[in-house]
Amino acid sequence: MTQKTATATMSFNGKTAEFPVYSGSIGPDVIDITKLYAQTGAFTYDPGFMSTAACKSSITYIDGDKGELLYRGYPIEQLAQQCDFMEVCYLLKNGELPNKAQYDDWNSRVRKHTMVHDQLTKFYSGFRRDAHPMAVLVGVVGGLSAFYHDSLDITNPEHRMVAAIRLIAKMPTIVAMAYRYNSGLPFMYPRNDYDYATNFLYMMFANPCEEFKPNPVLSRALDRILILHADHEQNASTSTVRLSGSSGANPFACIAAGIACLWGPAHGGANEACLQMLEEIGDVSRVGEYIKRAKDKNDSFKLMGFGHRVYKNFDPRAKLMRETCHEVLNELGLHNDPLFKLAIELERIALEDEYFIEKKLYPNVDFYSGIVQRALGIPTKLFTGIFAMARTIGWIAQWHEMIGDPEQKIGRPRQLYLGAANRNVPDMKAR
Repeated sequence: MTQKTATATMSFNGKTAEFPVYSGSIGPDVIDITKLYAQTGAFTYDPGFMSTAACKSSITYIDGDKGELLYRGYPIEQLAQQCDFMEVCYLLKNGELPNKAQYDDWNSRVRKHTMVHDQLTKFYSGFRRDAHPMAVLVGVVGGLSAFYHDSLDITNPEHRMVAAIRLIAKMPTIVAMAYRYNSGLPFMYPRNDYDYATNFLYMMFANPCEEFKPNPVLSRALDRILILHADHEQNASTSTVRLSGSSGANPFACIAAGIACLWGPAHGGANEACLQMLEEIGDVSRVGEYIKRAKDKNDSFKLMGFGHRVYKNFDPRAKLMRETCHEVLNELGLHNDPLFKLAIELERIALEDEYFIEKKLYPNVDFYSGIVQRALGIPTKLFTGIFAMARTIGWIAQWHEMIGDPEQKIGRPRQLYLGAANRNVPDMKAR
């Protein structure tokens, strides 16, 4: 971060104040308003933090106008095509891609922590069988701090590293166990001879009475989903993790807070909402009807999985996920499945219709990832759980970066108060 010679000047209530302007390596300049209140007696008002940089970060960069997403400077397209999820985890956590020795050591450390404490499995029986998986994940991940006391000192770098590896390693186990419990199936313990994605599919779908036969096309599809969702700058759940961490909370509690935030339908629940929309439409013959409704300003119906708050052009992850989507459908012979035919027809119309092109409402990553997960056999209500599994490394990297930032303070947003002014409590008889 470099300070420009220019400053931003503000006049307010007869006072003039100057604020330093900083430049990042790329992206917009930032006006440092740390001393705004001290110099002017005023706060800023920015609902949704649309124009506020709450931290410094060197992890992820997004240019929504260009449709660009970088992890540590590397384009997401290159990472998704040339790396696996474990490489991306190492990159996000440590800042650089691993060499062969570093990759092998990282993989080995993660695999040694894939099991969960046996008493933790009893947590699941405390939930109803039909409990939403995200409710289960919030509880179980938050409970990890009760079992791993040897990695709770956030001032100790080794503790932070062990906690990070434990979370990365155990999330697939925890998510798969949530699915198995919901389904009335016995837990399948991890197999460390499988890669990260294959091991998850094994824990999800293996039958203890039969041999499990991994499908490399499906494993690679899941691996790509994880890479594309690993981090996404200062979104709501990441900001939640950082805000929680600013209080000194342990990493397990912070990640549980991130999972709770991700559960919201405006955030991680988007691909779940997309599949629910497809099920509501029901048949290809009704696509025209729903397209018409989507264009009607007086109709509350919205096409889920199209457009993106950040990307004002095409979501760079969507193109990669589209390729994966068709690879999976071809591998499983599902192109004639009614729901998938409906999705492909909806995609075709959205890419050709002038209304969608003009408004740049292109299919986003959630549209395609929902279709892929459905094809893999993952139930709709577990989609956000898969998202949480992918995003865990991003949350950890952001949390770790925040802990090491000497300028970091406990988060304390201010407010524009609109309530009653100071007043006295009247006597009971006068009320």
